[in-house]
Amino acid sequence: MTEPLLLQAELHEKMWGGTALADFGFDLPSDHTGEAWVIAAHQNGQSTVINGEFAGQTLGELWEKQPELFGGHVAGEAFPLLIKILDANDDLSIQVHPDDAYARTHGDNYGKTESWYILSAQPGAKLYYGHSAQTREELAEAVKNGHIDDVLKTVDVHAGDFFYVPAGTLHALGAGVLALETQQSSDLTYRFYDFDRVDATTGQTRDLQIDQAVEVTTVPDDLPKLSPKITEETNAKITQLVAAQYFTVNKLDITGHATFTKTQPYTLQTVIDGAGELQVDNQSYTLKKGTSFLLPVGISDYALVGDLTLIQSFVTE
Repeated sequence: MTEPLLLQAELHEKMWGGTALADFGFDLPSDHTGEAWVIAAHQNGQSTVINGEFAGQTLGELWEKQPELFGGHVAGEAFPLLIKILDANDDLSIQVHPDDAYARTHGDNYGKTESWYILSAQPGAKLYYGHSAQTREELAEAVKNGHIDDVLKTVDVHAGDFFYVPAGTLHALGAGVLALETQQSSDLTYRFYDFDRVDATTGQTRDLQIDQAVEVTTVPDDLPKLSPKITEETNAKITQLVAAQYFTVNKLDITGHATFTKTQPYTLQTVIDGAGELQVDNQSYTLKKGTSFLLPVGISDYALVGDLTLIQSFVTE
């Protein structure tokens, strides 16, 4: 197949969400959407193909029925990545995700290592990222006695920042942050603390999973140190933000006509700013802010044309 898969996001309402996703062209069903699952094949959310012979099918259906589009995979294997845009109008819950081994004993295909590219941040915005507890007992005592603030680490955040969040990292996006998240395809989250908020739809506070959260958190903390790598090509600057165990994430800054040769079976891309075209096999596809697409195995050479910025990801080999 030499045609890209243009994808329509599935929107998820969250109590902490705002209206910033409208800036990406999404038709918000309410004023607090929260998450756009822009490239997703998870049982809890699916993006849908909007062009070509597979229009109307979900990415999950194609993964299951057309494995050749992705270079083939083991029967029953889940699509490995999930790309979201998150609008944190309020703080997310203080949380942690398990690794693969723990997740598979609790009913999920994958653990959840993730990353954030910060699209925008209001003045004074921050992330919760890591903790200072030296033992699991110290962490548990701080959480259960209502003193989690004593061990939380926070980081000031600005547009263009990038954070890698391995499974086991205590974390949360803070209020006023809009981020593109690249993650393993998992929806397994354990909450330490949720700021005592009440869900308007249920009239109840959301469940916490403190015992599991303490069990899967890395103690002592071991936050990653990143070293971005920049490559300059004709009309393109490629910044490798991370090349990690589960995925590689690149930022592509395009100024004109830039050609690429894909070396992975398939790649995922989302336009985060600007506009232009994707050119494949003498066909052009309009790109604008918020457009997401997958380049399947049949596409080798392609071009990105215009003045635009994209986040690209693929499974690290």
